[in-house]
Amino acid sequence: MKYKLIALDVDGTLLNDDHEISQQTKETIKAVAETGAEIILCTGRGPLNSIPFMEEMGLSGYVISHNGAATAKVDTKEIVHHFAMEPISLTPFMQYCREKGIHFDINTPYDMYVDSVDGLEPVVRNMYENYLTLPFNLPEWSSIKEPIVKFTMFGESKVIDEVYKDLSQWELELNMLRSGDYFIDLMNNEASKGNALKQLAMKRGIQQEEVLAIGNYFNDITMLTYAGKGIAMDNSPIEVKAAADEVTLSNNEGGVHAALLKHCLS
Repeated sequence: MKYKLIALDVDGTLLNDDHEISQQTKETIKAVAETGAEIILCTGRGPLNSIPFMEEMGLSGYVISHNGAATAKVDTKEIVHHFAMEPISLTPFMQYCREKGIHFDINTPYDMYVDSVDGLEPVVRNMYENYLTLPFNLPEWSSIKEPIVKFTMFGESKVIDEVYKDLSQWELELNMLRSGDYFIDLMNNEASKGNALKQLAMKRGIQQEEVLAIGNYFNDITMLTYAGKGIAMDNSPIEVKAAADEVTLSNNEGGVHAALLKHCLS
């Protein structure tokens, strides 16, 4: 099978634990792109901190960002598709987080807001620096002109485990998912990596069986199961591996390189 659209998760998949793309992986991705395959990133990050990786690899095309809530064109930065949330729907979650002392941020496609930038704890500030992003102070809703696409809660893994248990008891009208050991995301109920990948494939005239996806976490399951070939990293939780068609090496062992070599360059 010749794969025409290849979707790569970023953290824990394309990047190693030092938040870098290895030179070997860059060269393999370039070789695959030269065969005519379209390579995109499909990530929980926003466009501003995912597009630079496409530019680093010399790629244009698209990034599916915010776990499928917004898709951006790399060269023009245009948002070509998004799933928005009503701001009022976030009120109970904001109240919960403030009462429990859970850090949260609110995302439009290109901007991120927190209660107080100056009040960020060092561990939170360091997290944003690692993800190459800078939040702003949350203004009145009427001052935010872009659509709200994602609400993220951040904390120690055991704390986020408890938050997930708490919120699982609520009657949710939003899509709630674990996007990392330290994160819970809330989005429009239709927003997911799999749905956004489907929308992009249809836009590009590419059949489902011509799509290959590689990921490593629970937020990747929908794209792994949508794709004609879904590949999980060896550093994935067992549930993610079970949802995939096969497992490649870990993100620190060149798993993306190995998978692309096997399925696109053999």
